[in-house]
Amino acid sequence: MATFLYKLGRFAFRRRRFVALIWVALLAVAGVGAATAAAPAADSFSIPGTEAQRAFDLLDQRFPGTNADGATARVVFKAPAGESMKDPANKAAVERTVHALQSGSSQVDRVADPYAAKALSKDGRTAYAQVSYKVTGFELTDASKDALEDAAEDAQHAGLTVETGGNALQAIPETGATEVIGIAISAVVLVITFGALIAAGLPLLTALIGVGIGVCTITALSSALDLSSTTSTLATMIGLAVGIDYALFIVSRYRAEITEGSEREEAAGRAVGTAGSAVVFAGLTVVIALVGLAVVNIPMLTKMGLAAAGTVVIAVLIALTLIPALLGFAGARVLPRKARKARKGSEADEAHGRHAGTGERPNMGTRWARFVLRRPVAVLLASVVGLGVVAIPASSLELGLPDDGSQPTHTTQRKAYDLLSDGFGPGFNGPLMLVVDGRDAHAGQSTKSAAARVAKEVGRLDDVAVVTPPTFNKAGDTALLNVVPKSKPSSLETEDLVHHIRSTASGIADDTGAKTLVTGTTAMNVDVSQKLNDALLPYLALVVGLAFLLLMVVFRSVLVPLKAALGFLLSVVAALGAVVAVFQWGWLADVFGVEQTGPIMSMMPIFMVGVVFGLAMDYEVFLVTRMREAFVHGERPGEAVVTGFRHGARVVTAAAVIMISVFAGFIGSSDSMIKMIGFGLAVAVFFDAFLVRMAVVPAVLALLGRSAWWLPRWLQKVLPNVDVEGEGLRTQLGDGGGDSGTGSGGGSGTGTGTTEGPDENAARETVRV
Repeated sequence: MATFLYKLGRFAFRRRRFVALIWVALLAVAGVGAATAAAPAADSFSIPGTEAQRAFDLLDQRFPGTNADGATARVVFKAPAGESMKDPANKAAVERTVHALQSGSSQVDRVADPYAAKALSKDGRTAYAQVSYKVTGFELTDASKDALEDAAEDAQHAGLTVETGGNALQAIPETGATEVIGIAISAVVLVITFGALIAAGLPLLTALIGVGIGVCTITALSSALDLSSTTSTLATMIGLAVGIDYALFIVSRYRAEITEGSEREEAAGRAVGTAGSAVVFAGLTVVIALVGLAVVNIPMLTKMGLAAAGTVVIAVLIALTLIPALLGFAGARVLPRKARKARKGSEADEAHGRHAGTGERPNMGTRWARFVLRRPVAVLLASVVGLGVVAIPASSLELGLPDDGSQPTHTTQRKAYDLLSDGFGPGFNGPLMLVVDGRDAHAGQSTKSAAARVAKEVGRLDDVAVVTPPTFNKAGDTALLNVVPKSKPSSLETEDLVHHIRSTASGIADDTGAKTLVTGTTAMNVDVSQKLNDALLPYLALVVGLAFLLLMVVFRSVLVPLKAALGFLLSVVAALGAVVAVFQWGWLADVFGVEQTGPIMSMMPIFMVGVVFGLAMDYEVFLVTRMREAFVHGERPGEAVVTGFRHGARVVTAAAVIMISVFAGFIGSSDSMIKMIGFGLAVAVFFDAFLVRMAVVPAVLALLGRSAWWLPRWLQKVLPNVDVEGEGLRTQLGDGGGDSGTGSGGGSGTGTGTTEGPDENAARETVRV
């Protein structure tokens, strides 16, 4: 692989105009596709294999024309204290509003009059009008949304409190200025790391191009593939993070090769052949983890994973081709000004070696590694205990999907939700739908009698407030009942009620043959959470098992991959604990802009496991491979750890800070899921990079000593030899001096076949960049 990538890097450098033109053309084509694409459809919550989805599909078949996918709105009215919604003046104001809603937009299907539908609270102070639209929420025009908001003004002037809930007013998530701040922080880190504006600008430019192509492609395909509204935002988040990091490693290695004395084209080839090999491996782990989300069998989650994986693939391809092409345009300007001046003199190598050796960052990495080696038990215990304490809140993890009750308290959706809860009971915002299928009823049993029995027995259950009379389809073989719980939709009591209803319905089905299915938004949320809960451990086992096998191939060790997998689990659990503490418990909620606490998004844990797995393996490869190489070259285990930190700590630190800043930039999103994922990934990367990889890893390696690199002989013969470092390439090129820049992202997967004695100037340059 390294030899192929070496040739690819040299080709991209030589044909830089052609390569750059191709990527610009791809960006243009994707941009045109996005600009001309149809509007995206509403978010799909299809959950194959669940009872709620089967009931929903049955409704589509037996009750055609209901337009279940259309947008809805609830306009809620509340009379002032001492008045009733039945008062003539208030009733007239509501009727004018209903008329305005019906005539305000051609997209309106129907409006239910509160008085005809008996949608009044027991105390008479609260009423609501149900508005159904012909199109989805994303297809609603601004004129239709304005008409919905304007229709309430007359009633407000009459003295009524009027608020609007439902999905008709949903908006595309906005990330706000924090995303720009995250990119700005990344730029500052790159400038500090490279000491040259051109070198710092290349990773940012290529990452933005890659994200632009990925997001535009997602936008162009969103309607055809029914992609959710958050897909492009998540792809942007992950694409920016890995795009900047992968480019950072290759540019760093290129600078190291230039400093060692290679010609520019040769340096580009060697950088892509060595650091590029590690980028391919790291990118592959991220892609596998994201694509693996398909095993959960939730279409929305699968599409999110595939879209994000596609963006990662683009980031890898850009790092391997566009980066060497742009390095060809940049010339010597990728080096700091002093380094360029030093190269012009007859003693360029010596002068640059003095310059590079004066930095303090490499010494800090070396000093930290030696500190850990002196106190490995203390560092290991402090790190593990600290992460364990942070992980404690994860034991109280509650999963759910958002509704209007999770909206900020100042929004009209949340106010409408609260008015309905106060007027009709907490469960009114999340009614359950019971579908009674009587086609297979036993002889002598009818759908009508089965539905009546269901209504009677369900009405006796605890936590049931109201059971509506059944309505039947035209064929009379299917009945629909609505059940209003006493508890709010996201509560454990309502979840238990769903299970109790299904248990009761199962007994009725045994007697009558008529099957009863429970559906509705609340039941769907319960089924989604349950399915994700059931899939989390198998998916975690798959990811950890995959990590162990991949790292065993790269490091040719049993204990190092085991340590890496356990460290990954520690990072994930600690990150989940932090998410629960902030978003569920409300700790530091004001600091992170969390306006409403509640259950954690159902898809959050499993999505975070997939992403963090890939990112954690990045840092494991970029840091530990240098230790492996030094050990194989004859250094003692402790010395190998110090060597790994001397060559890799600064670049890995810069990469982690960049990734954290990019993820943290999405905490300012208006979408609660994006905000939560941005926070969770930022915290997870912080824990994994600075506590697990920088503290736990060297401490464990120090304690294990030589046994850390042990591998049974029979397994050595079975495992393939993955040339991540590019040893075969160096042999082919006739290098006798070994490697000198692995900290830039390359690393020996095997640690064999190279000679000892790397050039000191090149080594120092690698540390510096």
